[in-house]
Amino acid sequence: MNKNYPIYKTTFIDDMRALVEEAAQNFPDRIAISYKENYWDKEVRKVTFTQWRNDVRNLGTALISKGLREEKIAIVGENSYGWCCSFFAVMAIGSVTVPVDKELPLDDIDGIISTTGCKAVIFGKTSEAKIKELLQKGALKSVEMLVSVAPENTLDTEYTGGRTVTSLAVLQNEGAEIYANGDNSYYDYKIDVNKLASIVFTSGTTGKGKGVMLSQANIGLDMTLGMYNFDITMKTLHVLPPHHTFGSTVNYVGHLSQGCEVYISSGIKHVSDEIREQQPTHLILVPAFLEVMNRKIWTTARKSGKEGLLKVMMKVSDGLRKVGIDIRRKLFSSVLSAFGGKLELIICGGAKLDEEIISTFDSLGITILNGYGITECSPLISANRNKYRKPGSVGTPILACRVKIDDPDENGEGEICVKGPNVMLGYYNNPEATAEVFDKDGFFHTGDFGRLDEEGWIYITGRKKNLIILSNGKNVYPEEIEADLQKVEGVCEVVVYAGESRVQKDKKTIVAEIFPDADLLADKGIQDMQAYFEEQVKLLNAKMPPYKAVKRVKLRDSEFQKNTSRKITRFNIDKTID
Repeated sequence: MNKNYPIYKTTFIDDMRALVEEAAQNFPDRIAISYKENYWDKEVRKVTFTQWRNDVRNLGTALISKGLREEKIAIVGENSYGWCCSFFAVMAIGSVTVPVDKELPLDDIDGIISTTGCKAVIFGKTSEAKIKELLQKGALKSVEMLVSVAPENTLDTEYTGGRTVTSLAVLQNEGAEIYANGDNSYYDYKIDVNKLASIVFTSGTTGKGKGVMLSQANIGLDMTLGMYNFDITMKTLHVLPPHHTFGSTVNYVGHLSQGCEVYISSGIKHVSDEIREQQPTHLILVPAFLEVMNRKIWTTARKSGKEGLLKVMMKVSDGLRKVGIDIRRKLFSSVLSAFGGKLELIICGGAKLDEEIISTFDSLGITILNGYGITECSPLISANRNKYRKPGSVGTPILACRVKIDDPDENGEGEICVKGPNVMLGYYNNPEATAEVFDKDGFFHTGDFGRLDEEGWIYITGRKKNLIILSNGKNVYPEEIEADLQKVEGVCEVVVYAGESRVQKDKKTIVAEIFPDADLLADKGIQDMQAYFEEQVKLLNAKMPPYKAVKRVKLRDSEFQKNTSRKITRFNIDKTID
């Protein structure tokens, strides 16, 4: 690795209770969390680092008094201040947090909570109906206490089966009183940072997820080592679902440790308005969000008749920058105002991002740093840096994280393997699956294919589970073809896969299934979308080796089904072709 890369100031983290305490000491009166109780409220609630510390400590003290130290506690619900306090309080008392995706079917929610043996469930307003239904069905058998994030609990005691039912506010008040009366049990406990602290179930884009076991050291050191890479700004907007590691660790653990203000979004449908209103200086996003933002920029320009002008202005601006003149934020102020006017930086992870999108935002005055992570690595593995980026790369590994390519082919491409303090303890109650992903040298096999260049920069090729192996032994990475097709005008979403034939079971036909931007194509005067896309695919095929050629184009009239991280769930796609 180039030794001239800057190491930015950061805070050492391996203990969540210590993180909360040190943040309160370092930034006592600074705003830690801001949010609206409801999106339509005028009032933005602002919580200082001191108040946040007190709320976490009081909740932790109350949970201890209820006999919940060193127990597993599920958190189900929308992103909220209560979710944030619960996440830190549970780990601060030596218990295990089990974040649960609120969008999962009832049986899956019960399966996660019951399988892990959670003694308590903390649930948000939007999850209350599901919790009620599960109780009515006689589920959640391991649960002894139910805690509502809402100020008032409305669970019908008829279905609670004698369980303790309370609210977060009541617990925090109880904890405050216990602490004020001299109980120091919250601080007296010695935390083992290497013990199990969180069980995070993977999003499962290719099937059922597994429970990833992470310690506080896994999470904290991943953030410590990762934050050395970024010169972050002081206000972000938390958009991602908190049950996902990217949402909980990077947005909460990483940012709060650095004294950043985190504004909690009221939900995906409000994000555009919130960015304009709250004026964050940087964002943490996944590629799907950026693809939408990029599409919005060009759609707005096209509908206003200024698409051509915008392209010319970007070329002129890029030319001026080459001679040391940077007027981007003045030149494109009207475009940037749609993003609050103060947005400077976007850190994007979860998957490879189209380089053209990075280039577009850079031309407008917003830096995008593409990174790479996976739940099993807490999640950050690598990232580009503020002033050190390579086109097409997801950056260099974070400090103390070793990366190798297993069984590389003639192009140096193979499976990406990782070893370091950020790598998980294993899969919960699944030693067989754990053994499958660790080799004899202790490297975790990510399931992603890629390569390393001579300076150690990582380039992702595709996902192992998505790999198409043809009858002639050739490998096709669908993500590569998808990236090219995504550049075709009129493509909103695309998935490439091996079509499954009922007649010729061994023959694999490469299919591109496209969700088109019908409005854009109509504006362009394109009526036969099937013919249009077949022609575009034909042009693409001419640039690729014959074995990679897309043989069939399939159009759909609705978006692909996605998980809450906005990743397409490929296993839900009907791949039959006859």
